Amino acid sequence: MDFLDSRRKSNSAGKVIAVAFFIAVCIVMLKQVYSPSYTSPDMDNLSRGNLGAVKVLQELFPEPGRLQFIYADLGDAKAVNKIFAENAFDAVMHFAAVAYVGESTIEPLRYYHNITSNTLVVLEAMAAHNVKTLIYSSTCATYGEPIKMPIREETPQLPINPYGKAKKMAEDIIIDFSNTTDMAVMILRYFNVIGSDPEGRLGEAPRPELREHGRISGACFDAARGITPGLKVKGTDYKTADGTCVRDYIDVTDLVDAHVKALAHAKPRKVGIYNVGTGKGRSVKEFVDACKKATGVDIKVEYLDRRPGDYAEVFSDPSKIKQELSWTAQYTDLQKSLQIAWKWQKSHLNGY
Repeated sequence: MDFLDSRRKSNSAGKVIAVAFFIAVCIVMLKQVYSPSYTSPDMDNLSRGNLGAVKVLQELFPEPGRLQFIYADLGDAKAVNKIFAENAFDAVMHFAAVAYVGESTIEPLRYYHNITSNTLVVLEAMAAHNVKTLIYSSTCATYGEPIKMPIREETPQLPINPYGKAKKMAEDIIIDFSNTTDMAVMILRYFNVIGSDPEGRLGEAPRPELREHGRISGACFDAARGITPGLKVKGTDYKTADGTCVRDYIDVTDLVDAHVKALAHAKPRKVGIYNVGTGKGRSVKEFVDACKKATGVDIKVEYLDRRPGDYAEVFSDPSKIKQELSWTAQYTDLQKSLQIAWKWQKSHLNGY
């Protein structure tokens, strides 16, 4: 573990602890936006992260103290409290979570423990050490399968899988706790994240054993590279235009920008809740067609039964985040986002 040496705060330096599994691109852009005195300890147990990504970041930001990596598990309350006790943090960005819908239906207890219980550990540490700002990564899975589209922040949250349920529980805990304090809280409900760092420094490299549950972009790339014999599309009988699921695909670069704006607009005694999406739904078949064009490979597609816990159609109404945080998705060309991600995949055949 690499801890900050000093507990002193200054007016010119902010310290944000990023508790995360998939945060590398976010750290890059946060550091580009904020001043050189901005420091960001990153805490991760690497159960699904990549130490290689951390090393890339350390090379990009070699100045002492700018990027510090702390190897720790949020489930270890003693270790988390030690980290908070030995540092002086201004804010927490809590990204950490196992995040596969299908897996959550197989291992529900793991999801409730990892997402809900661990969020409670973070909040208790923040309360004990007087850290007043929280940016929380939530998900559109908390909405379940709404009757009306697009999804607004006021849409009832009726999650249908353990992943969405665990995230909603964590949201409820955060909101209840914030009502008793002067915390500044921002909850960002992500839609379906795709893409890679446009500069080609960072990309997605999930562990091989997670391929069965992984994101559709990773499955497409694995098929294009010949790692798997083809792409398995689960569900063709949904009540959508072509029978496959419809999702709102948000580029990771836009997602990072949303976090930057959320941190800048966080206010004491306020809870901001925002959908982070493009506002446009794309079907799985559309996604596969875009991936074929992006990779130049005629990917073999096998159509299977539905995946447990999935829903037919989900896309956002991002008008609230546009009005209040001046954020709008800029990287909305699905094929281009996939081309950028594919370029990284081809140049990193063995991941990091």
